[in-house]
Amino acid sequence: MPELPEVETVRAGLEPVLIGRRIGKVEVRCAQLRYPVPADLAERLSGARVLNVKRRAKYLLIETGRGHLLVHLGMSGTVQIVGRGDAPQKHDHVDIGIGKGQIMRFRDPRRFGAVLWIDGDPLAHKLLAHLGPEPLLDGFTGEQMWTKARKRRAAIKVFLMDSKIVVGVGNIYASESLWRAGIHPKRAVGRVSKVRMEKLVECVREVLAEAIAQGGTTLNDFKQANGELGYFAQDLAVYGREGEPCLKCKTPIQRAVLGQRSTFWCSGCQG
Repeated sequence: MPELPEVETVRAGLEPVLIGRRIGKVEVRCAQLRYPVPADLAERLSGARVLNVKRRAKYLLIETGRGHLLVHLGMSGTVQIVGRGDAPQKHDHVDIGIGKGQIMRFRDPRRFGAVLWIDGDPLAHKLLAHLGPEPLLDGFTGEQMWTKARKRRAAIKVFLMDSKIVVGVGNIYASESLWRAGIHPKRAVGRVSKVRMEKLVECVREVLAEAIAQGGTTLNDFKQANGELGYFAQDLAVYGREGEPCLKCKTPIQRAVLGQRSTFWCSGCQG
């Protein structure tokens, strides 16, 4: 599933292409995604000018003078800029003409993504209103995390992946951040000291920033807006490396299922 770095990479790729463009023809081939594509999407979007391309958590927000187009990639979705002559394939569900012979195309084989329209304040939308702070902005601090963790018994990895606590730290990056911080993923979050929580916040920021700089992580079918792959997978220290030696201490990487997700750690480095 695309996580924050992948979505931010797509946002950054779309921004210079979309801003200032006027939306042309909108074609919806399949409206049955995770949430139904609005029946009047073409009417609302066609003719609108793109003012900004933003991101909140794992959601893309394309701002126009009329409202916002919200796009969520789900588990297998991609948004790419293609030529008008590129024939749509089986899973290409939504085409949005952006002028200059180009189309913004939403593809989603599993159909867990979303393409929605928001008239008012996008941050008040039901999908966004409950979300926690952005991990790369000032609202995400060790003290804030430590305060929220008090008296909680949940595993630190499950806590870190809770979008009400902090957004965008998905399975891959949670495992990598905990390894860098030297914290066992199963450790009760209420037992993590303030100092170690501050270290974890620092590591989360580092991991996400590095992943964004490398265009995200391609494990299955994630692609950037220009069709290129992400390369952070080459730098993963623990995720997907069960049985392989730790990059620091050579202890074999372990794997278990935690919170219904595969979790990887080094027993030598993560106490």
